[in-house]
Amino acid sequence: MSRGSALTTSSAARAEVSVYTTVNTMDTPSNTLCDEVIIVVRSCSNGNDQDVCRGLQVLRDPERTTATRLVTLGGIFRGRMTDIGKAVASVLERINIAAQKRSGDLAAAASNSVPRLVAVSKTKPVTDVIQAYDAGQRVFGENYVQELVGKGTDSEIQLKCPDIKWHYIGNLQKKNINKLLTTPNLHVVETLGSEKLATALDSAWAKREGSQGSLKVMVQVNTSGEENKLGVEPDHSPALVKFIQDNCPNLTFLGLMTIGQFGYDMSQGPNPDFQALLKTRGAVCDTLGLEVNTVELSMGMSDDFEHAIEVGSTSVRVGSGIFGARH
Repeated sequence: MSRGSALTTSSAARAEVSVYTTVNTMDTPSNTLCDEVIIVVRSCSNGNDQDVCRGLQVLRDPERTTATRLVTLGGIFRGRMTDIGKAVASVLERINIAAQKRSGDLAAAASNSVPRLVAVSKTKPVTDVIQAYDAGQRVFGENYVQELVGKGTDSEIQLKCPDIKWHYIGNLQKKNINKLLTTPNLHVVETLGSEKLATALDSAWAKREGSQGSLKVMVQVNTSGEENKLGVEPDHSPALVKFIQDNCPNLTFLGLMTIGQFGYDMSQGPNPDFQALLKTRGAVCDTLGLEVNTVELSMGMSDDFEHAIEVGSTSVRVGSGIFGARH
């Protein structure tokens, strides 16, 4: 076995471990995914040993109380990863590898050195969300307002996943905005596609009880030009971003998002939808005087997220690659 930092790949402990003063894992080499994980926690700055266990992939074990005690004493705990935990670790490893393949210009333009993983839990049960959270995943995406509100307000998720962050990645309709904003820990709305929706979302967020700060939003761009796809046309994107910045004080523009064509044959070359979003970001930055590395790109899903990262994505949305096929 080899010793590494808390960001080693097989342990799935890479995500959001900044609360720990010193955390080491003992693991197999980084290119090997193993069932058994050995975690050594030497000290914790926030004093919450249970959160240490949860964040480092061990809470789902029956010997939970003993594990917490061993962690408190700086001991070694052995836990067995769930299938979802293994999938999270595998996807994170693939994300890291893809990010390392980016050209110098694309790497410099990225707003984060390691792209964000949004685990898309659409149609999946609460137990699956909790297993992914226990594996270190913190950011989750939902396509349907009712399902997002249901999971966000679920008592078990609120108890076991206190640091969860929700992204709404589905069709945004004005009639559903008030309901959407009842979701606890709503972090980003990725599918803003018109001035009308921006105004409605801004107004509703201002009135939302308990709102602290602004709501982060992404502008959805219809890069494929398909009639069944939502989003603003690429050429109109700079104007919509400017409208948000000038007229929506309760919204913070985070970046651009696209879905693109399904089933693109990547043997034909770079995905034109991804290239179109890169070009759109350039136009937005040139028009509004923004630094390229301040505008995120949400593109890439289970079948193409590695390619998306290689060409510049800073946030990928992976569902079946973590939770399995939807039925």
